[in-house]
Amino acid sequence: MNLKDCLNYLKTSIKHIIRIQILFLLIVASASAQEYFSSDSADVDYDTTSAFVMQKSPWTSVLFSAVLPGAGQIYNESYLKAPVIWTITGLLVYGWIVNNDNYIYYRDLYEKTPAKVYKDLRYFYQDQRDELAIYIALVYFLNLVDAYVDAHLFDFNVDENTITGTPEFGIKIRF
Repeated sequence: MNLKDCLNYLKTSIKHIIRIQILFLLIVASASAQEYFSSDSADVDYDTTSAFVMQKSPWTSVLFSAVLPGAGQIYNESYLKAPVIWTITGLLVYGWIVNNDNYIYYRDLYEKTPAKVYKDLRYFYQDQRDELAIYIALVYFLNLVDAYVDAHLFDFNVDENTITGTPEFGIKIRF
């Protein structure tokens, strides 16, 4: 496989990733629109002076993380989670690239001299590459779930009671 083939493969991969992200954004936008324009919410009269209002929107957080993994965590002010996500994703992508290069090398070598060793190595690196692709997708999905849950728990408060020394659980409600 030459450089031109690699660049074409990378180009088509990026196109597929962008299409998946656009599809995901459309799904998130339609779900948000359905919540916003729900007919049930129009019939209910809310008292705005005592209603709980979340400071961080979970779907905005998911949207940020869908476009750039880790951006939803930064939006939720969980600044230490973003570099962890970037590091894990970077290591997995690096491993995928190395295994893909080894797969291509042994595939070409097996086509030139069909030895069983080259065939076994080709299948080994192909399996490793595919497994890493699954891990990359899993990290991406868990990134989205973490951003969503973290936005929901942003207002959750756990303070220590000064008299008993035990933790108190509560939610911040602003009037």
